[in-house]
Amino acid sequence: MIWALAPEGSSVFASRFSPVRYPISAIRAFLCCLLPVACSLIFGCAKNQDPNTVTMLIESSPASLDPRIGTDAQAEHIDSLLFDALVRRDEHFGLQPFLATSWETPDPLTWVFHLRSGIRFHDGRPLTSRDVKWTIDSLFNGTVISVKAGSFATLDHIDAPDPATVVFNLKKPDPALPFNLCDGAMGVVPYGSGRDFGHDPIGSGPFQFVSQQLDRDVVIARAPSYWGTMPNITRIRFAVVPDATTRALELEKASADVESNALPADEVYALGRDSHLAIEDGPGTVLNYVVFNMRDPLLRDVRVRTAIALALNRPLIIQALYRGEARLADSLLPPEHWAYSTSNSGQQTRNSGRQTSNNDQHNYDPPAANALLEQAGYRRDAHGIRFHVGMKTSNDETVRLVSVAMQDQLAQVGIALDLRSYEFATFYADLTRGAFQLAPSRWIGGNENPDIFRYAYSSATFPPHGANRGYYSNPEMDGLITDATTTANRQQQIADYVRIQQIAARDLPSLNLWYLDSVIVHNRRLGNIHPNPSGTFDFLRIATLDH
Repeated sequence: MIWALAPEGSSVFASRFSPVRYPISAIRAFLCCLLPVACSLIFGCAKNQDPNTVTMLIESSPASLDPRIGTDAQAEHIDSLLFDALVRRDEHFGLQPFLATSWETPDPLTWVFHLRSGIRFHDGRPLTSRDVKWTIDSLFNGTVISVKAGSFATLDHIDAPDPATVVFNLKKPDPALPFNLCDGAMGVVPYGSGRDFGHDPIGSGPFQFVSQQLDRDVVIARAPSYWGTMPNITRIRFAVVPDATTRALELEKASADVESNALPADEVYALGRDSHLAIEDGPGTVLNYVVFNMRDPLLRDVRVRTAIALALNRPLIIQALYRGEARLADSLLPPEHWAYSTSNSGQQTRNSGRQTSNNDQHNYDPPAANALLEQAGYRRDAHGIRFHVGMKTSNDETVRLVSVAMQDQLAQVGIALDLRSYEFATFYADLTRGAFQLAPSRWIGGNENPDIFRYAYSSATFPPHGANRGYYSNPEMDGLITDATTTANRQQQIADYVRIQQIAARDLPSLNLWYLDSVIVHNRRLGNIHPNPSGTFDFLRIATLDH
């Protein structure tokens, strides 16, 4: 799974909060003059000659097409089309059979998976338990070096007693193990696959690898021997186009067919007026949030953190910066998740920018924010300022626009938000070592696994051992997380996670802002397009193509 930062958005606040910017229409007109030369020289975006090839625009080349190594969005999304995993996530992020038809836990330290028969890799080799064992063993025996090894820290050893059975033997109970073996997290590679496997990957998925040119494209084709439902699309070319405006122009010119969550909201809005394009959107799981540094003398007071939450008009920001393509968030988990609790802040209405809350804990309420700050002893000075607090951000445009909107709203209750923007590498380094007061961030994929609470809120996961970057510590929370992550009883897990989310809503170690929608813009020659909440490319498995 991916842990990433810096959301994308629009430029609606630009005229009020930032230097003068040219309208997108003017930029588009100017770039149209340069595009034919620029694309042919840089991106190779010539209009498709093969009507059977779908061209999809991506922002960057995948770091590695080896599913044991690649953790960036492009790698994981393309790998999910090339490789199969033992299990798959359903619409509620529960786990369903995939390569494994069933599994059981005869005791808390043993997981037994039974493999589907007749599966073959794209080169004709049968897929057996030996391949599954090698896929994980190679993370630890020096064959490959990958951060994904950390997902299997509880593993002692793997047995493959027969070709259809895989036994995971653990050092301690780990109910999260199957989540680390699901689609998007880990695909099965052939036995013996080495360090250079990503250069010419061989999987068992619906598409097979054809070619890759760094910073230019990745080409895959329908796998004729696929064991599942055969895709309708014959060939897909993932064209690397780093610039968002250029991606929009390529879709307008019909030089490309589709993009997924790779355009800011104002570009999507503009493309919606093009008759040959269609826009599909649905609820997404990418979570934008703000982390509080709990070691800071000011922010360790929960009244201050709560006042900040109450002073932010999140529905207004969603409408203005994201054109409604987001929904309010009140948990790390998405609302569709089996472990999500509606008792922490109430039910949400997607895309409406409104929230009906059972306890109104974090709804926009400036008078309540003022009352809390007065209670905490922070009086306004002659200039109306109660105190200054700093927020570090990356230099991503939308991140900065969101931050400036927050600055304006917090000023209304007497909080002076001092903003500092940095190159991403510098910002991320400061974030991971706790050198900040406030910092905007986001979860991509990781928050679909309930183990996210351990990773983000446990006292055992302070950096560098996890992502508790605000150094939040609560013994009750630690106990509940331990209980939830060591029991295999689903009802007990649900009860633990309900209480965990209630405590997080009360203590506010971080402020959950919104979940971004999953939005796909595509040429109308593509049909049956259904956005995945995770933003994956799995919609290409069932998409249809009119020639």
